[in-house]
Amino acid sequence: MELRQLRERSGLSREQVAEATEINRATLYRIETAQAKPQVRTLRALLDVYGVPERHRDDLIGILKLAGEESWLHAPSESLPDQYATYIGFEQEARAVLDYQSSFVPGLLQTTAYARAAIPGGALELPTEEIETRVAARMARQTERDSPLTIEAIIDEAALRRRVGSPEIMREQLQRLLDESEQPHVTLQVIPFAAGVHPGMQGSFVILQFAEDAHDVVYIEASVRDLFLESESDVTRYRRVFEKLRTMASSPDESRNLITRILADT
Repeated sequence: MELRQLRERSGLSREQVAEATEINRATLYRIETAQAKPQVRTLRALLDVYGVPERHRDDLIGILKLAGEESWLHAPSESLPDQYATYIGFEQEARAVLDYQSSFVPGLLQTTAYARAAIPGGALELPTEEIETRVAARMARQTERDSPLTIEAIIDEAALRRRVGSPEIMREQLQRLLDESEQPHVTLQVIPFAAGVHPGMQGSFVILQFAEDAHDVVYIEASVRDLFLESESDVTRYRRVFEKLRTMASSPDESRNLITRILADT
C-alpha cells in the first residue's frame, strides 16, 4: 500500500514506472496489492523512481527484509489465485476488452449458473469454497465499474453448442447473450462452423486496452500458468489475429440470428 501511495504521490502511472524500471505492469500490480514480495533490487529501483528520502528508504527495505512469505502472499484457499486477481485488477483499469473465446462464453457475459458449472471444467479438483469465490468474483466484475467497460467479444460456435451444466442453464446463458448484444457498449460476433479453420483455434485470449498513454496487454489463461504479454510485437500479433477473427465471424445481426437458432434447439 505504501508503494502504491508513493507512486501516486509521484504522479506516475504503472505504465510510466514500468518504462522507467523495466518492471512489467503485472509484476508491479502484484507488488502493490501484496500478492508478491519484491526483491530488494526491485524495491530500490522503485524507490529511486519515486525519489524517496534515504531514511524512509531504509525503513521500507528493513520491512521487506523482515517480511515473511506468508505475510505477503494470500493463501490459495483464502483468496483468488494471484494471476487471476492481477487480471481482474487490469480489467478494472481498462477502457475496453477484445475477448476471443473458443470453449466458453466470455466471463463478463456469463450468468451465475453458467459460471458455477464452467469454472470446475477449467480447473481440476477445485474445492467448492474456491469455486464459489471465483463465481462471486466473476459476477462482481460485471457490475463494479463507474462506467460500462466496452466489450468486443468473438465466440466460436462450438462454445455456444457445448452444453455447460443443464439445458436450462444453457438456455438462460444464450438468452443472456442475446440481451447483452443489444447493449451499446457490447459488440458480439460468432464464428460459425461454416467459417472453417481459423487462427483462433489455437486458443482463447483477451486484449485489454487502456488509456491512450498506456500500452495494451494480452492475457492468456492456461492450465499451468496464465500469461500477460506486454511487448509491442506480441500485442501487435494478437491484434492481427483478433482482426482476422473479426472478418471471419458473422456480423452482429447474423450472430444474434445464429444464437437464436441455437437457443431454439437447446
